Amino acid sequence: MKVKILYKEQMDYTRLVEDWLRDFKRQTGRDLEKIDPESREGVSLCRTYDILEFPSIIALGDDGTLQNYWRGIILPTINEVNYYAKDS
Repeated sequence: MKVKILYKEQMDYTRLVEDWLRDFKRQTGRDLEKIDPESREGVSLCRTYDILEFPSIIALGDDGTLQNYWRGIILPTINEVNYYAKDS
């Protein structure tokens, strides 16, 4: 599985997201793929999975199916996301 986080830099929530990512790395030893929703890949992901709110975290199966989706500034627990990230 793949887990990606989509968020824009220099927004009110950016520091919250980066602190969460730092904690995620410290607790799990894993990095999540960070994607700017305004990049080519970000626009494609947003269209494909109908993502309209940022930050958003998506867990994708190996075949690209959406396994789970978290959106908004109330971020999920690290354990919730790590469940999906452990296979990557």
